Amino acid sequence: MKTEQKNTKLPVILLIALAAVILILLCVHQYTKEEPVQGQKTVTIHVVHKDQSVNTFEITTTREYLGEVLKDENLAEGEEGPYGMYIVTADKETADETAQEWWCITKGEEQVNTSADQTPLKDKDEYELTLMTGY
Repeated sequence: MKTEQKNTKLPVILLIALAAVILILLCVHQYTKEEPVQGQKTVTIHVVHKDQSVNTFEITTTREYLGEVLKDENLAEGEEGPYGMYIVTADKETADETAQEWWCITKGEEQVNTSADQTPLKDKDEYELTLMTGY
């Protein structure tokens, strides 16, 4: 009797390829992520309210992350989540979650893909906190 031998090479090759892709992606992320600048820096924060009015704050700080500055200056309050502070109130205006309102962080009109606590600061950075409606 002859027994069929299963081809086990293909799953092993696919597993090795998947591990290699994951390793490459982790390396790319590590080398391309922004790092905070140490020392004194000046940052500008524009708060865009529901009525489209804008309050601008220029802040000199030694802090390294946006969330730290927002808390120090009492510009924002929020809830702690797995990725840091989720902004609920900015410049004394609270988002109404029942109306699907939320605070969006942008830099140079591009949405920031990190929480305020994970957004590194550099000298002369400008950020916008905009009250948005709809998820």
